[in-house]
Amino acid sequence: MSRPVRIEFPGAVYHVTSKGRGGQVVFKDQDDRGVFLNVIENVVDRFGWLMHSYVLMNDHYHLVVEVPGANLSKGMRQLNGVYTQHVNRRHRQEGPIFQGRFKSVLIEKKSYLLPVCRHVVTNPSRKLDQQHFASYKWSSYRALAGQVKGPTFLHQDDVLRFFGKQEKDAQRKYREYIKQGIGGDSPLDQRTSQVLLGSTRFLNEMQPILQGERLSKRGPKAARRRRSLPVLFKKVDAKTRLERNELIKKAHLDFGYTLMEIGNHLGLHYTTVSKVINA
Repeated sequence: MSRPVRIEFPGAVYHVTSKGRGGQVVFKDQDDRGVFLNVIENVVDRFGWLMHSYVLMNDHYHLVVEVPGANLSKGMRQLNGVYTQHVNRRHRQEGPIFQGRFKSVLIEKKSYLLPVCRHVVTNPSRKLDQQHFASYKWSSYRALAGQVKGPTFLHQDDVLRFFGKQEKDAQRKYREYIKQGIGGDSPLDQRTSQVLLGSTRFLNEMQPILQGERLSKRGPKAARRRRSLPVLFKKVDAKTRLERNELIKKAHLDFGYTLMEIGNHLGLHYTTVSKVINA
């Protein structure tokens, strides 16, 4: 069976996982896990990712990541490569520790971000016991549930926004939502062509790409590039926030500028630009 096409475009959201080669343990102790999280932080910072959810198990890990810069593969090479160097050096071994290339499923954010994030953080309940996920240190659950301060690389806003604007109330509803998913079916069982998870409309947009066609509708419309950002945002300081936000969406969706390009031009963090586009 041939490898499925890896679809990458600015703003794409993925469920990503890597397993230990031959089922070997890849996180042997807390030090290994701590180093891996440090590598994630560096990758998120370098490649401009938005990390929505994660969990580290003994022999594999899961991430839910959004990539404003369409650079999933580059970031994953950095993540797995740097961590492999650490393991080989620390444990005096050689060779790859992960099984082949990483696996990813492109997900439709609006429909599947929450179910996939829930699947990720409840992973310990399937491997250990049904309540263990709530106290499991090596996942994003406790931070999003408001139990601990989250790592700097964890982007919490988009998940919690589904549950309301008040942080405490959103965290409470998040905890309830996660608990409801224990023992349930995995949303990844609904994926199509191994690598797609979304509505019928989303799948119809993505399927031609799997057959070798160029990306045309989903994400930024490269065909209409390129009105310059200075022209597009001319006299932006004199415009209302609503008008500015409409220009931000136009720059990303119609003219193909990345979140980081727009943010750098306007003096905004790319996460702020992401919130505007996904509002």
